[in-house]
Amino acid sequence: MDCQRNVLAYLEEDVRRHPEKCAVEEEDRRCSYGELLELSQRAGSGLAAFGAQHRAVMIFMEKGIDALAVMMGALQAGGFYVPVDPHIPAERLALIAGVLEDPIVVVSEETLPLAQAALEGSGAKLTLAADLLSSSVDSEALAAARAAATDADPVYVLFTSGSTGVPKGVAVSHRAVIDFIDDFVARFGFGEDERIANQAPFDFDVSVKDIYGALATGSTLVVVPRALFSAPAALMEYLAGRDITNMTWAVAALCLITSLHGLDGHSFPTVRRVLFSGEVMPISHLRAWMAAVPQATFVNLYGPTEITCNCLYHVVDPAREYPDGLPLGVPFAHREILLVDGEGRAVTEPGAEGEILVRGDSLALGYVANPAKTAEVFCQNPLHNRFPDRVYRTGDLAAFDEAGELFYKGRIDNQIKHQGHRIELEEVDRALEGVPGVLRCRCVYDHDKQRLIAFYEGEAEARAIRDHVLQTLPIFMLPSKILPIEAMPLTKNGKVDRRALLEKSREAAAARKARLATRKKDQK
Repeated sequence: MDCQRNVLAYLEEDVRRHPEKCAVEEEDRRCSYGELLELSQRAGSGLAAFGAQHRAVMIFMEKGIDALAVMMGALQAGGFYVPVDPHIPAERLALIAGVLEDPIVVVSEETLPLAQAALEGSGAKLTLAADLLSSSVDSEALAAARAAATDADPVYVLFTSGSTGVPKGVAVSHRAVIDFIDDFVARFGFGEDERIANQAPFDFDVSVKDIYGALATGSTLVVVPRALFSAPAALMEYLAGRDITNMTWAVAALCLITSLHGLDGHSFPTVRRVLFSGEVMPISHLRAWMAAVPQATFVNLYGPTEITCNCLYHVVDPAREYPDGLPLGVPFAHREILLVDGEGRAVTEPGAEGEILVRGDSLALGYVANPAKTAEVFCQNPLHNRFPDRVYRTGDLAAFDEAGELFYKGRIDNQIKHQGHRIELEEVDRALEGVPGVLRCRCVYDHDKQRLIAFYEGEAEARAIRDHVLQTLPIFMLPSKILPIEAMPLTKNGKVDRRALLEKSREAAAARKARLATRKKDQK
């Protein structure tokens, strides 16, 4: 990176070295680095005319070349971009715009009607992407915006769910992105000949590694259409025909393919590495992928959006059995991982659980317009008060084993109290995933009925699962119901939606109650 510490320097260096090289590839369209820079400058000039400096630019459109050009355009204008899922409900769109206060909202022809209806009277400025991308380049305005920029300015804001019902916007700086990406591409040996398969939507931070991994190395970003993830056979054909070298995907996306037998009959000889994050990777799904792509390096990544993508990684050893699951691994550069108990004391004993805290330059700036929540989780290092030392409290629990490896143990907010015992739902998940024929398991707790319910993918019978886990779990951790499911419901960020599973269990119970009532009535 140059001394300006601005992510646009990645793109500018790519253009200097190979302006004609393909930067982004869609299903039926390609864009060179020279074209991407010009499009971003056009969009930036249009956005500068709207006063985009230090202002949010919401990108309410499908991922692809145009969306990426507008994202870079927001940076050209001295602002920051906020990718938003074009399929979200109007109410959520309005909530996000409300948090951002006065955003410029960039839409496509397809998303314009929803945006108009959702944001009417909000004061948000709506503009078509096509108009921005055809603007004349205002070199003077772009130069002025760049001169005023610092590496502490935000690159993007990504919204996550909030416990109060209002989405939380995580603001991440140029400094944090550069700090992570430079180490990420060097550590895993990314080169300029990479063809990076982009699975994640642009409003999910997994895509940050795809976008800036490509820009940092001058390689090609291959955008995988959203629709293909509901058609595994077509998805596999698409990937096989694109000479993909890198897959940095959410665990749920990889599991979806193996659950639906999408790997059957396919080989991917060009894939060099498969990196995954977002959830605990079930070993059975991992083995299926390793068998299908035996030449690839597999890497378990860990880290929430608030620390800029990832802070820990573990390179999978093909010869290792992993009876306790995959460890979280070791830190990326300029990160330190702390484990503390509820009193803020260091946890070092093997088997003792503590909350994961992260410190280093890669921490997010905080939550937009939410100083209270920012202060709550971006706080002083509890291990000392000798100088200001900002850490992020992840809310994730972990423990060291006897060998000093760190293992994920669940969420603080996924800890339940059942029959007087504290139970981590993830511990029950792992026990059921150890049963032959169970591909994946997620448990939920019905507080109203005081019962633990397990949903699983696979061919195992529920009775056999129960008999097996009785040998490993105490009786109070045994789910009262073990239900098969074809595929896990997912959140917008690609994680298993436990709330949707709980709703499914309640719907099933209501249906059974109705059938029983009908049967009793018929018997009378």
